[in-house]
Amino acid sequence: MNSSRRNLLAALTVLGLPLPTLTMAQAKLLPLNTPGLDHLDVIVPDVEKTAKFYMGVFNTTLHAQPFQGGFRYFILLNTLPESRTVGYLAIGDSRGRGTYIGHFCTSVVEWRRDSQAIFAAMGEAFSAAGLGQFPGSTGVGGIFADPDGIEIQFLPAPDTLVTAALPSDLVVGGQGLVSPIKVDNVLLQVSDIDRALAYYRLLYGNEASRDSNDRITFAFDNGSRLLLEPTSYQYGSAQARIARFGISVAPFDRQQVTAGITTLGGTVLQAESADVLHFRDTDGNEVELVPA
Repeated sequence: MNSSRRNLLAALTVLGLPLPTLTMAQAKLLPLNTPGLDHLDVIVPDVEKTAKFYMGVFNTTLHAQPFQGGFRYFILLNTLPESRTVGYLAIGDSRGRGTYIGHFCTSVVEWRRDSQAIFAAMGEAFSAAGLGQFPGSTGVGGIFADPDGIEIQFLPAPDTLVTAALPSDLVVGGQGLVSPIKVDNVLLQVSDIDRALAYYRLLYGNEASRDSNDRITFAFDNGSRLLLEPTSYQYGSAQARIARFGISVAPFDRQQVTAGITTLGGTVLQAESADVLHFRDTDGNEVELVPA
């Protein structure tokens, strides 16, 4: 019996609800039926500057959506098909809130049909596991926060580019350094690794691995990965956050791309793997280019 099923049984017993029917329903909802990571967003003070930087990195097309008197930009992570099923990096205006990686999205099969039932099941499972009360979601689709305040979004699978996002003439497309394919990974730095592991197991099932440094990996069907690691102390604070994201790209010339990113104003960093190019963008956010 998996942990989410055990937790549900405990919750139902406390509530005095009949076990067989609701337990079977819960088992179909959690862990989630998700292909994996689809998109994420970056919150910055100057959306045009950031969009231009990423269009310099990625050989792709740019879309934009009118939003609150300005624009929200979308860096497409592959060719846009007629169905609009494509991964993307969304760039939004921070409006004085600083710079940070906002949320990551895992799309969910039959989300429109099951969203209310899934959120109800999550609330019961989190409470039974001692993870506190689930406050519910806000925003488009379903945006909510984990115990550290890290934001997650659920959308229907397959995820699609928002209908209001149209091709943008801010910058000429197809001029970037590497050809993007999809989101490869998102790294979360969490304050309590065991609590985070219990939380994300309820959402995504058992982890694929946990190494000697407490780096935990959840692997998804579409090849993407969710990574958890304990926060490391930094002067003044140890902040739980989305620390980095990785984009799967076509093979590239490392020396040429390193020089190109530097020219664009980014800073190339020491990577964990010799195949990966790790850099900091012009806003300070960390990104990996992961060859497919």
